[in-house]
Amino acid sequence: MTTGMQKLNERGVVAAEFALLLPVFLLILFGIIEFGMMMYGREIVTNAAREGARAGIVQGPPKRTGGEITSISNNYLTGTGINLADVTFTPTGEGLASPNMLTVTAVYNYNFLIPYIPTVVGIPNPLVITTQVVMRHE
Repeated sequence: MTTGMQKLNERGVVAAEFALLLPVFLLILFGIIEFGMMMYGREIVTNAAREGARAGIVQGPPKRTGGEITSISNNYLTGTGINLADVTFTPTGEGLASPNMLTVTAVYNYNFLIPYIPTVVGIPNPLVITTQVVMRHE
């Protein structure tokens, strides 16, 4: 037979356990959200580099310049939520220097939405993500 005092004590223990575990659960939840946003940004930047590389290989003489390829990649990012200042595109092999291959390298500085997560986990903020797209002129 339980008394009213035991039920009160049990409720107090449950509240204390909840108070101890809540920060861990929130860290896991927001970590999952941050990871999803980071992967979304990486995929968008990779697709932008792919669009620039594709535009650089399909146009006939004269070939597109590095500035045009970078502009096409930046235009792809418009409206995606990715800050253009956080992304740098570097095309190599455009024009007559390397007529067979075009490489577009994208460097994306991902700024965490919740700045305490990288501090707790030990990840640098901003996190530098580099992707590279290579296409062949055909």
